[in-house]
Amino acid sequence: QVQLVESGGGLVQAGGSLRLSCAGSGSIFSIFAMGWYRQAPGKQRELVATITKGGSTNYKDSVKGRFTISLENYKNTVYLQMNSLKPEDTAVYYCNLVVGVAFHTYWGQGTQVTVSS
Repeated sequence: QVQLVESGGGLVQAGGSLRLSCAGSGSIFSIFAMGWYRQAPGKQRELVATITKGGSTNYKDSVKGRFTISLENYKNTVYLQMNSLKPEDTAVYYCNLVVGVAFHTYWGQGTQVTVSS
C-alpha cells in the first residue's frame, strides 16, 4: 500500500510564496518520478512540474522561473517551492508518484492553494 500525504497549501496574496511538500510511505521500492499537478474549478487537471529520480525536471511554461521542484529520494518526499504567486495559480494541487518498471501511478489527496489579488 502506498500513501502520499501533502502539506503546505493555504491562502497567500499575489506575489507571495508557498512551499508544498509530499511524503510517500508504504511499499515504495523504486521511484521513477514524482510531480505536482493542479486542478482549478471547471478545468482539467494539468501538469505543473515533474522530477525524475535522476533529477531531470519538467515545468509548465507559465510557472517556469517562479516554481522549483525538488526531490529527496531517501525520504520519498517531493517539494514544490512556489514564488511570485499569481491569482491564476489558484487550484487544488495534487502530488503524483510513478514507481517501478511498470510505472504504477499514485496520487495524493490534494491541497488547496488560493492566491488573492
